[in-house]
Amino acid sequence: MDNYAYLLIDKQTNISAVLDPSEAEPVIKECEKQNIKPVYILNTHHHFDHIEGNKEIKDKYNSKIVVSINDLNIIPSADIGLEEGDIFNLGNSKAHIISAEGHAVGHILWYFPSEKNLFTGDILFNLAVGGLFEGTAEQMWHSLQKIKKLPDDVLFYPGHEYAVYGLNSLYGPTGERYAAKVKERLSQGIPTAPFTLGEEKICNPYLSCSNYQEFYEKIIS
Repeated sequence: MDNYAYLLIDKQTNISAVLDPSEAEPVIKECEKQNIKPVYILNTHHHFDHIEGNKEIKDKYNSKIVVSINDLNIIPSADIGLEEGDIFNLGNSKAHIISAEGHAVGHILWYFPSEKNLFTGDILFNLAVGGLFEGTAEQMWHSLQKIKKLPDDVLFYPGHEYAVYGLNSLYGPTGERYAAKVKERLSQGIPTAPFTLGEEKICNPYLSCSNYQEFYEKIIS
């Protein structure tokens, strides 16, 4: 399903975490390759394709599962629940928790301001946004406005590889550069991500909407 899981390592302490493991085997293989034992498993939301690997990874490494407070009793074996405004310490790296509903109830973003990294789960993809599975267009709109307020040089990492489906929406010099980067990366067999939020604010047809009505008409079409 073109899911992405991410292995995060605090450079100063070597404390590590896996974010949104859709399956365990490739994650464990990479951890073994790098001689890493993830202390934490971080989830953006409770959908199966983001948590399916949780249990096996937790059992192998005795990791703590960290989730949205809303998902604490939904995601099996979850240990720690966080809400908007909380700061989670991954070693010396600090993740700011941002509530972002619209795709799933309780969805959160993991934002590392010092590292300029944002993990968006199924809220924001390259050239797309997540489906309204459990939320409303209005909730998604408000979530995207939070993302738009973050600095342009922040790199964002989505939960799925969907960029190729949005290439037809690109136009102008910035869009052409964006499309060229997508095609080049995919031709090399590497992920489209990361792109900067500055690039995405211009090129993503949902993120670039100037008002809610414009966004609503686009997302329901």
